[in-house]
Formats: sequence, structure tokens, C-alpha cells
Amino acid sequence: MAWGGGFGGFGGGGHRSATDNGLPFGGIPSELMGEATKLLATEPHHEPANLTFTQRPTAKERQRLSLARLVGRYPGYLYGGSLLVIAISLVLQAGPKLTEYAINHGMVPGHHSLGVIAACGGLYLALALASVYLQRAQVDVTGRLASRVMHDLRIRVFTHLQRLSLGFFTDEKAGVLMSRMTSDIENLQQLVQDGISQFAIQGLTMVVITVILFTTNVTLASWTVLMVVPLLFVFSIWFHRASERGYLRTRDRIANVLADLSESLYGIRVVTANNRQRRNIRNHRHVVGAYRDANLYTGRVSSIYGPSTVMIGILGQGLLLAIGGRLVLEHKLTIGALIAFFLYLNRFFSPIQLLVQQYNALQQGRSSITRLRELLETRPGVDEDEDATDLGLVEGRITFDHVNFGYDPDRPVLTDVDLEIAPGESVAFVGPTGAGKSTIAKLANRFYDPTAGRVLIDGVDVRHVTLHSLRSQVGVVPQEPFLFAGSIRSNLAFGRPEATDDEIERAIDVVGLRDLVDRLPDGIGTEVHERGQTLSAGERQLLALARAFLAGPRILILDEATSSLDLQSETIVERALDRILEGRSAILIAHRLTTAQRADRIVVVDHGGVVESGTPSELLAAGGAYATMFAAWLASGGRDASRSVD
Repeated sequence: MAWGGGFGGFGGGGHRSATDNGLPFGGIPSELMGEATKLLATEPHHEPANLTFTQRPTAKERQRLSLARLVGRYPGYLYGGSLLVIAISLVLQAGPKLTEYAINHGMVPGHHSLGVIAACGGLYLALALASVYLQRAQVDVTGRLASRVMHDLRIRVFTHLQRLSLGFFTDEKAGVLMSRMTSDIENLQQLVQDGISQFAIQGLTMVVITVILFTTNVTLASWTVLMVVPLLFVFSIWFHRASERGYLRTRDRIANVLADLSESLYGIRVVTANNRQRRNIRNHRHVVGAYRDANLYTGRVSSIYGPSTVMIGILGQGLLLAIGGRLVLEHKLTIGALIAFFLYLNRFFSPIQLLVQQYNALQQGRSSITRLRELLETRPGVDEDEDATDLGLVEGRITFDHVNFGYDPDRPVLTDVDLEIAPGESVAFVGPTGAGKSTIAKLANRFYDPTAGRVLIDGVDVRHVTLHSLRSQVGVVPQEPFLFAGSIRSNLAFGRPEATDDEIERAIDVVGLRDLVDRLPDGIGTEVHERGQTLSAGERQLLALARAFLAGPRILILDEATSSLDLQSETIVERALDRILEGRSAILIAHRLTTAQRADRIVVVDHGGVVESGTPSELLAAGGAYATMFAAWLASGGRDASRSVD
């Protein structure tokens, strides 16, 4: 690997390039270059990712999400961790038996033996060191298991989100989805890494101790099992039901907190401009307060369960001490055995307290699995047929065959839309806001499916072709373009990553981005901040147009793509549109009549249907709805028809 000045801005060349452009140095100083090279040499080798995406989930991905299936993919770590848990549980319980032996054979009158005591002490120390080593190994194994399980789960959830339809993201809050990918998965990671192993260790410890208690003294063990365990069992059943309700409520309310936070951050400019800070804080207090109440509920449940188990343990120990003391006086039990029994009894109650804490983690993990399972079992509103075929290279004939549609089935947006767009024809849709213009475009790209009728491309129903083959030939430029964090080049080549620099430069020239690119410090290599906030609305729109042109679709949908441009930029873009639309079928959702007039045909949409259709001159001669809009546009100076068109 070369570390010269041309490698990503590292070294002296990168320093000069940055400072020449007035930017801070972001590379590696020359005096640290040697150490950086040594550090990179120790990096493990990573195989290239071999990921494939299919619109329909695989049989493995359709399996119901469960903790057993998540960890079952790594049997080696699972079995290794299980063996270590068993070994830890057995090693940790040898201490009281050694204590019993040391007392009975080295401390009681007639059996004084310093050698026995020393041997037991040495063996005790050896077992303690062994337990430390075993626990270290167990933490390492479960940590590796957790990292792999969470990696698989994050990929699975993210892949599922890529399959879901536009309607899902319209209805669901972004913050709720973020909570699924962050706090819910983090809860599961904590459960897999620490919770399950500790739960198993403490549970197995109770089983081992119960066996030892019965081998030590059946009478005392029977009192323990018959008196203490049933009470603990009843409390545990109550705690299970109460805490499950509480943790589900907690997961829902933290999702609401993240959703409110996300919305406020994304809309911070609007919040500031409208002096909404105080009201937003008040609203966020209500949302956070609901989350606090949910946490208080789970805290109250735990505060009842924990001390209650402690009280049961103390009362049980008091009763067993009285019974055990009498057995010693009657010479039915040795002092060493009684001490060992109580040492084990303390260890019997200690896991119960630890299980309370781990049970909280288990309940949080169960709640997270429930929410993630609900997400993964959500089916796309627009799904791909099992026998869907690839759509071949299309000419661009688009047919709306008596189409009805409503986002809410009870409130139709489109009614009996019957329209055909010829190959290579550009059609502008104009009409008032809410008439259904953008909805028609979304049906053409199959963001939604019509509730009645068909949408066909070259005579093929879009519901019977693969979504990838359809959308690779349909380009979309939305009203609000979205730019990703990365370079100008990566954003332009977003729909066609294999594009060469020459092809990108040509797209820049066609759309009219040359002046912008030349002004940037590193040209197409200049980094764009998240959502393109460092660029103006017009510049973002020009980049979106260039991105669509570079992808080379056969059909192009422009959803009010020039509405955010100033007059000078609009003129540049409209000239570019003549070249971009050449040989392509196009749907133009027109905000301005200057854009609509460049189309081969204009379709006026109102009240969910097509009112009239024809060339601009034909519609003006007809004296209908378009003629009325055109007259209003002329009356406003012929420059801004936003009040009458959209």
C-alpha cells in the first residue's frame, strides 16, 4: 500500500492540497507515518463481502425471529460456552465441601491436623484461580458469540427495511425505526453477551447446590425445598408477568422519545424560524415523562420482588438454623456439615438475587425480540411475485388502464385514470395541489399498487416483473432531492456506481453543473455533508438531475424537479431537459407552466381524474382548465405560476 501524498490526502501532498484550499490538515503527520504503517500491518485480513440482495426474503430470512435461532447459527461458540458454564458452576461449589472436610478432619477435638487444613486451603486457592481462568474464557466466548449474532441481526433488519415499501416509511416514524436498530439490538447484545451466560450459571448453580444440600442432610434440604422454593416461585411468576408488561411499555416509549428527538433535529430550521423551542421542549417533556413513568413502573416491580426474596431467604435461614442446631445437639449432624449446609444455603439465595437482576435483562431482551419480530414480520405493501420475470429493455410505453388508488382505501385519490404515454413522449401533469399528479408518477414506478386497474409498461403489468428490472429503467427526480454524506462523485454515480469519471463529467456538462463543480475545492471529489446541507436547494436539484441522467433510464419521472430553482438555474435546467429527455418517455409533474410547455403533451388532473389532455396549443384553443391556468400565469407576469398551477 502506497502512503504517498496522493493517497486520500495523507502525507505532505495532502497537507499542501488542504492548506492551499484554506482547509485544516486532515492527514497523518510525517513524524507519525511510520507508526501508522506499523499499526496497519497488524490489522486482521478481512475477506471481501459477498452480499446479495433479493427482493423476496430467503427461506432462512423468513424464519421466525427467536433467540435460539440467533445463537444456534454458531454451535461451536454455543457448545463451548455451555461447557464453560458447567465447569464454572461445579468449580465454584467445591469450596464449602472443602470447608466441611477441613473442619471435620482438622479442627474438631481429636482431629487436629494442620496438614489437612493447609491442603484444603491450597486446593481452595487452586480452584479459585481455575474459576478465574474459566470465567475469563467464558466471557471471551460469549463476547465473540454476541458480536457475531448482533452483526447478523443488524444486517437482517437493515435488509428487511430495504425490502419494505414506501407506504411503510410514510406511516412509521424514523425515530421508532432507529430505536429498533439501536436500543433494541443493544439490549439483545447485552443479553447474549452477559445475560444468558449468567442466567445459566446461576440457574445451574441452584441445581448443583440443591443436589449437594440433599446429599448433606435430607431433613434440612426438604425444609428448604418445601418452604422456601414455593414462595420464591410464586413471586417469580408475578414478577414475570408484571415486568413483561412494563418492559414492553418501556420499549414503545423510548421509541417515541427517539422519534420526537429525530423529528426536532431534522426540523431545527423550521423550529427556530417559528419560535417553537418552548413548545417543543414542553412536548418533549411529556414524551420523556411517559418514558420515565414506564421505567418507574418496572422499578417498582423490581423493588417489590428483590426485597421480598431477601426477606424469604432470611426467615428461611433463621428457621433452618434452629432445625439444624437441634440436629447437631442430637448428634444427627456434624458441625462441619451444618456450616457447609449454611454456606451452600447462602449460595442458594445469592443466585436468586443475581437472577432477579439478570431476569430484568432477560425481560428487556424478550421485549426487544418482540418488537424486532414485529418489524421483521411486516410484509411490504408492494411485494414481488414469486414468479416475477425480469423486464427486458423497454421502449417506454406507459399505460394507465382504468386505475383507481387511495392511500386510505376509504378515501380514493385517483378514480378511473385511463391514459397512455407513447415511447419517447414527454407528458406534463398539471393541476391543483392534491389532485393526484404525484400519485400517478408513484404508480408508474410501482412505489404503490393501484387498488383497481393496471399500470403497464410496454404492455406488461408492472406487478408481474421484478422490482429491480423495473426501477433500473425508471429514473426519478423528486421535488426535494436527497444527497448522501460522501463525495460529489459518489452522489452522482449513486444509481450507476460503475460510471467512469468521463461519463460523470459529461453528465455535469449536460445538466449545467460545471460552474458549481469548478468552484468546489476538490471538484467531484469534494465531500457533501449529510443531506447536502452545505449546498443550496438549486444546487442539490441540479445534482439530482445529473444523477438521473447518468443512470440512463428509459423512462424519467420529474416530480416538480424545477420548483426550487431560481429563474437563471431554471433556464439552465430547462435547456438541459431537452437533452436529457431526448429519446426517453417522461412524466413531468409541472409546478411551473414553463416546464409544462416543453412537454409533448399536457394532461390536466383534478379531483383524482384526467380533465383534459393535448398539446399546449390544442388545450389553449379548447378554452378549458389549462387555458384558465395559462391566463392566470400570464397575468402574474409569466414567471411564477405557483399560485395557479400547483
